Amino acid sequence: MRMNRFSGLFGFSVVAFGQVVSLLGSSMTGFALMIWAWRITGQATALGLVGFAGLFPLVILSPIAGALVDRWNRKLVMILSDLAAGIGTVALFILLSLDALEIWHIYIVAAFSGAFQAFQFPAYSASITLMVPKEHLGRANAMLGIARSIPSIFAPMAAGALIGFIEIKGIMLIDIVTFTFAIGALLLVRVPQPKKDPSQSVERPSLLSDSLYGFRYIFERPGLAGLLLYFLLVNFLLTFAFGVLSPMVLARTGSNQVALGAVQMVFGIGGVLGGVLVSIWGGPKRRILGLLMSVFFGVLFGNAFLGVGRSILVWSIGAFVLSSLIPIASTSSQSIWQAKVPPGIQGRVFSARIMLGQIGSAVALPLAGLLADYVFEPLMLNPSAISRALSYIVGTGPGSGMGLMFLLFGLLGIAATVGVYFYRPVRNVETLLPDCEPEAEAAPSAGG
Repeated sequence: MRMNRFSGLFGFSVVAFGQVVSLLGSSMTGFALMIWAWRITGQATALGLVGFAGLFPLVILSPIAGALVDRWNRKLVMILSDLAAGIGTVALFILLSLDALEIWHIYIVAAFSGAFQAFQFPAYSASITLMVPKEHLGRANAMLGIARSIPSIFAPMAAGALIGFIEIKGIMLIDIVTFTFAIGALLLVRVPQPKKDPSQSVERPSLLSDSLYGFRYIFERPGLAGLLLYFLLVNFLLTFAFGVLSPMVLARTGSNQVALGAVQMVFGIGGVLGGVLVSIWGGPKRRILGLLMSVFFGVLFGNAFLGVGRSILVWSIGAFVLSSLIPIASTSSQSIWQAKVPPGIQGRVFSARIMLGQIGSAVALPLAGLLADYVFEPLMLNPSAISRALSYIVGTGPGSGMGLMFLLFGLLGIAATVGVYFYRPVRNVETLLPDCEPEAEAAPSAGG
């Protein structure tokens, strides 16, 4: 049997399947470690710092990673990124087996994995453009979204059910086995490389120049710059709410991990169903409208139910509404970027996009925990005229302050979405910027 024979949309489907299996194990480990950290610390700040530790190196390294992705073999980059995630799990497994695991170990491993993820997103995103015909980009991005959402359905409940029998170490062993599926799928698939720019055959720009190129490209185009700054602001605002989702549910249910698993499972179900819809439908013709409308209604109803909810049912409604609309937003946005940016520079441009789009989340994650522990929770737990008035909306007791965060920052996110609609370069980005035709190097059918 010849290796590396799969290509095109089918080859991409093989890669997506490998990601489903791998992310299932990773999500189970993440859920189990989150429960462990909550039991050890009992603070939202500690959970926020785990997210920050993973996101900060991703943001900082993204520009350099993008420049290197455009220089290196993208398939190899994707394999190494998946391998790094497995190495991190092995390290935590060893520490736990020696009864030496501490919360700061999780921060270090999250930072290690985040550093490699800085390479993963631009490599995957740029490879999709060359593997899949332009008319199927929306479907391919939806399929990748499904691959990321499916584990959210099964991982929380599976981890919650298994942790009592095989403990966290057993869940980590499952994770170690599953990450090999992602690497195996990539080994079977041919990932095309972009054509080399003839202008670079004489003298290649320095790594620093290449790292900054993505920023220059974006800010020379007001539509892309406005779209990116919108995501920066929305990510910043909404991370203040969703950064405390897990501690809010745990606080309001007396640390009921089954309740948290159920809510996270509904997030996964909504994401899968939304992704299936987009993969069949192909996404809206006016992608920018699909993006803005799905964010508007998802945040409006999702944050409202999650903020005021005090039961699994109400939280699940909010989770389903929001997560079912996210695939429309993410595939619409991703398809715009993939259509407007030439394949040969997508690594650099997409990495700049990650850095600027995610820096808001990186800043907000640790602040979200601090605001929850030291501002909003004390505000709602201490009797006052303000807390009594707000209690009619978000209730009382532990978790009510974090519920208030969902409502407040959700409203600010909606305001940002309405505001960017009236900015013409973003609203008309699809017509003001021409599409770029993807061109891949000719390669033999068994090539890598």
